[in-house]
Amino acid sequence: MKGLQMILHWVAQTLRASPELAIFLTLAIGFWIGSLKFGSFSLGAVTGTLLVGVLVGQVGITISPQVKSVFFIMFLFAVGFGVGPQFVRGIANDGLPQALFAVVISFLCLGGVYIAARVSGYGPGMAEGLLAGSQTISASIGLATDAIGRTGLSPAQVQSELNAIPVAYAVTYLFGTVGTGWILAFLGPRLLGINLEQECQRYEREMNIKPVNENVETAWHEYIVRAYRLKTTGLIAGRTVEDAEHATQSRIFLEQLRRDGTIIPFDRTTVLREGDIVAVSGPHDALVYWSNHAEEVSDRELIDIPIETIDIVVTSKALNGRKLTELSTASYAQGIYINSIRRGSMNVEIPVLSETAINRGDIISVTGSRRNVERVVSAVGYADRPTNATSMVLVGAGIFVGGLLGSLVLPVAGIPITLSASGGALIAGLLLGWLRGVTPRLGSVPAASVWFMNTVGLNIFIAVVGISAGPTFIQGLQDAGLSIFFWGVFATGVPMLLAPLIGKYVFRFDPAINLGCCGGARTSTASVAMIADVAKSNVPMLGYTVPYAVSNTLLTMWGLVIVILLS
Repeated sequence: MKGLQMILHWVAQTLRASPELAIFLTLAIGFWIGSLKFGSFSLGAVTGTLLVGVLVGQVGITISPQVKSVFFIMFLFAVGFGVGPQFVRGIANDGLPQALFAVVISFLCLGGVYIAARVSGYGPGMAEGLLAGSQTISASIGLATDAIGRTGLSPAQVQSELNAIPVAYAVTYLFGTVGTGWILAFLGPRLLGINLEQECQRYEREMNIKPVNENVETAWHEYIVRAYRLKTTGLIAGRTVEDAEHATQSRIFLEQLRRDGTIIPFDRTTVLREGDIVAVSGPHDALVYWSNHAEEVSDRELIDIPIETIDIVVTSKALNGRKLTELSTASYAQGIYINSIRRGSMNVEIPVLSETAINRGDIISVTGSRRNVERVVSAVGYADRPTNATSMVLVGAGIFVGGLLGSLVLPVAGIPITLSASGGALIAGLLLGWLRGVTPRLGSVPAASVWFMNTVGLNIFIAVVGISAGPTFIQGLQDAGLSIFFWGVFATGVPMLLAPLIGKYVFRFDPAINLGCCGGARTSTASVAMIADVAKSNVPMLGYTVPYAVSNTLLTMWGLVIVILLS
């Protein structure tokens, strides 16, 4: 026992002397605790890191505030960079109703927190913790921290307000996460008077007007190649290549043609002959038709076609808003099969249906022969081939210029108003994220780098907050009492109970995507995952990305606004 005490004492001394070790210890345990599942619920990395940071901080560790500032500004830039394309699209294009909806819900969330703070007499620190926890928007803490430091309070009062933030956040976060998902996934369909699963099935039928058969939901399909010898004139032999490709309702393509023992060039007007051997690509069920009218053969040379699967960032303005059913007939789409479409900073996978509309900034995974892939890349956008290199010129210059502009102070009625360096970095990220969606060659920031800046940047900031607040956390929790939990329920529940009804009666969203819009407007990925589980479909994700991009920006900025309102 004495040996254990000596070890713990030595560890505590080491952490005080080397606070950087305390940060990494907090991250390791925090991420582990955050990943633990309790049924379908987990605390998440941010809450796990905060709680562990509070525990580690009990030994009294001093960490320079510059550490959290560096990582937080990096995090905010990554947030803006990730949501930039959807944010701009939502403001400027056909996502405008969803963007306006997100603005309305964001103001409801702010209003709920403001009412709770006024009625309860909370200061800006407790109110910010309530905002961050009840709306699960951890990013707002950094902007609020900067704003509290500029309120003119004494150093002791500033520290007291800052110490209140993690207390209120920790108490209200649990219902902020679970409550949002439960309200939207289970109460939401009842509020709307719908069967969500049936609505999604109906939406898929309407959006897939050219199905291959009743059991197929996607517009384009997996890529396989087979070789066939044509044996009966009048069925496939005797037709042009174009007519043969349209022999079934599926997308099938002739890739190569062997005639009289030689592989020859051909075009869509070439007439196929009995005895020709053709390499055909398409979904398996469609190629069954060919097997009924032609003899499948082994011809390794014929089907030895260089195949490539690649992600393409859609940058073409002409394609923005175009539906897959339109694009499938374009000449550059010949021989191309879509595997998936990902949208938004969360890389949400949306349904591949014939009526699905493509947005600039979408990432489309396609498969096809190399020559066909090169053709579609040149017409659609930019081949986002895997890379490990991050353009630090883009990241560094973006954060510097954005932070510089954000630091400008504008006096309004005697009150100094500023975005702060952090807020400026967020706006810079939004603009550069959008610009890269238009011009990917602007600079590469791989998904892994965005993840690091986003997830690790935020959690190092949260770890420092928790460690610094550790010594006063317990006392703060006692002072706050149970009332902060119930105010958290209020601030979480009221906007989410109203959101589906606003979406239905004011914005008239389709019932299949309404709840996805609500989850996006609350930036709650967990809730949309629960909605998709109840719906047994990923159709609700179609309403998630634009509201998420807009609300993620606004709710983060509310950290600054709530401090101004209560100062």
